[in-house]
Amino acid sequence: MNRRHFLQTSSLGFGLLGLRQLAGAAALKPHFTPKATSVIFCYMSGGVSHVDSFDPKPLLQKLAGQPMPMPVKATMFDNVGTIMPSPWAFRPRGESGLPVSDLFPHIAAQADQLCVVRSMTSKASEHAQGNFHFHSGFSFQGHPSAGAWMSYGLGSESADLPGYVVLRSGQAVDPIGGSGVYGSGFLPALHQPSFLTVDRDPALPNLKPTETDATQLQKIAALRALDQKFSRETGRIGEVEAAIANYETAFRMQSAVPGVCDLKGESDATKQLYGLDAPRETTALFGRQCLVARRLVERGVRFVELSCLPRSANEKTQAVNPWDQHNDLKNGHTDMAAQVDQPVAGLLQDLKARGLLDSTIVIFSGEFGRTPFAQGSNGRDHNPYGFSLWLAGGGFKPGFAYGATDEFGYHVADQRLTVYDLWATVQHQLGLEHENSTYLFGGRYFRLSDVEGHVIKDLVS
Repeated sequence: MNRRHFLQTSSLGFGLLGLRQLAGAAALKPHFTPKATSVIFCYMSGGVSHVDSFDPKPLLQKLAGQPMPMPVKATMFDNVGTIMPSPWAFRPRGESGLPVSDLFPHIAAQADQLCVVRSMTSKASEHAQGNFHFHSGFSFQGHPSAGAWMSYGLGSESADLPGYVVLRSGQAVDPIGGSGVYGSGFLPALHQPSFLTVDRDPALPNLKPTETDATQLQKIAALRALDQKFSRETGRIGEVEAAIANYETAFRMQSAVPGVCDLKGESDATKQLYGLDAPRETTALFGRQCLVARRLVERGVRFVELSCLPRSANEKTQAVNPWDQHNDLKNGHTDMAAQVDQPVAGLLQDLKARGLLDSTIVIFSGEFGRTPFAQGSNGRDHNPYGFSLWLAGGGFKPGFAYGATDEFGYHVADQRLTVYDLWATVQHQLGLEHENSTYLFGGRYFRLSDVEGHVIKDLVS
């Protein structure tokens, strides 16, 4: 008897009911024909310096060592130094001529795939608030993250895997704010993320059961009966059904997750592309996340988020915000770029070669940028007033730069973008009308784009 047949014939009607429920919830119909079906979010916790990566500012070199000629807003540590030039040269890349600095040589080679936004802003200048704001649009805990909203709006195309997965490896930990940064907030618990640690066995805690499938299914059926009685007595039908669906998804994941994380079937060339053979351990560990992310979207997972590791495999400090270089920016950013540069570039190449880049949106961003002036002598403080991120695939314009900061890279000067605009545009590419993707909570209809987001048509083709 195979598992599907067993599900159909289990006691209390659990199997067939559960299978039908999951089949209905797995993939939901978009509002209109989508350009993309999935998202891979490379989150650079701590804040990448835009003036050292994707937003060239020659004036910083010319005026190096001089005080800023404009008022400087309060910074995180109020240790404002003089104008600091980038340690890395910018060069035009690819046929598009898009400038990318030498900090990211591998990503620079993929410049013709990148849609760079140079006019991003944030309402938060502190890490925890910035992480919550970038993920949910609100600077405090309790609101659904973008991944949860995408799962709520579209579900998963896989019957055996959830719609929303967060990947970790090595010493990677949650950004400041904890796991709530990724949370489902007030959305049904079915849309919370599943956390996979891709370099461990099992990748999902408690994944290897000590019981047979039959025993597990009998227990789940009993839980279903008890939960349904509880929901009838309390009226909390939606919450209970979400919990039941989570039991059933977890049961299926026992078989699906090990296969996703097992890379034995990948060629040596593919593993090398992602840097799995790199001498730097953090490169190999982050590369494994990137490769598993590709395998997840191949299998229909809607939203995958990747987690940075500390600067070195044995480093415990700044594990939660490893791009946060308030001093010694040159060495700190060099270490972090070496971790993510080859794997992310390899991900773009692999997705394109497999015909998946057209249907997959890749996002590369931190919670804010960094100041054009030094903090102290050789670091940079937080800058939410204008910074850069990039997107690739999923119908976003390739080899393209949108918006601008001023000549110092301090404030947005043209085509200001908010996180609400970003997620509204991503939802649009996934076939969702962001103004109609709402959830009633506390007497108000909430949405990821809140009340100020707009689809930025200039970003997409």
